[in-house]
Amino acid sequence: MTYDLFIGDKGFSSWSLRGWLLFEKFGIDVHVHMLGLYSGTMKQEMAKLAPARFVPTVRTPEGWVIGESIAIVETLAERHPDANIWPKDAEARIYARWLVAEMHAGFSTLRTDCPMQLFKQIRDFDISDALKADIARLEDMLGHAFDRFATKGAYSGGWLFGAYSAADAFYAPVAARIAGYDLPVSDRLAAYVRTHLKDSAFKSWRADGIAVTYDPFPYDLGTDPKPWPEAD
Repeated sequence: MTYDLFIGDKGFSSWSLRGWLLFEKFGIDVHVHMLGLYSGTMKQEMAKLAPARFVPTVRTPEGWVIGESIAIVETLAERHPDANIWPKDAEARIYARWLVAEMHAGFSTLRTDCPMQLFKQIRDFDISDALKADIARLEDMLGHAFDRFATKGAYSGGWLFGAYSAADAFYAPVAARIAGYDLPVSDRLAAYVRTHLKDSAFKSWRADGIAVTYDPFPYDLGTDPKPWPEAD
């Protein structure tokens, strides 16, 4: 059975990246539809998916519409239990869900001040106190996963819970923001960012995104931005 996934521009749409990774990383068949997030046609294109309003939106093989990324991930996990979208370990699974819920509802300053863009790295980005607080919360939340699950043999310096999980899909755009704005983070969080940047699925998504030309470009990249950081 094949799902339909409706997404926005790959170079900018952080929520679309999360939704796409849930299919790509767990081998779930999907037909991807690109909507006009920056061309101004998305509202009309989304009308057929009402009451959904935003990307990503999923239509199941039965024709049922799913909006909101948390609803999408839980539906896919329920319908595809063998995909191991959540960690197998019960404690890790609880914490992975917590991480996803906090990402879905929190980190508002990080999202507002650092909209995801995959084209360049911005130089000398001004970091407010509120953004520093969001970065500190990231360090606490992801650091707890590193610390707690390293003791259980799950963390090997790559993904949060050993094998790739929904938590990693939800934090992929965070990694992109840290890379795109050169945000100051600890060595182990920087290593986690590099794990995302060198992941083949992330690299494929980014390659598609930066292949699109925008005039004018939707975001201010500042003066003389750096090349996007290489992870390999």
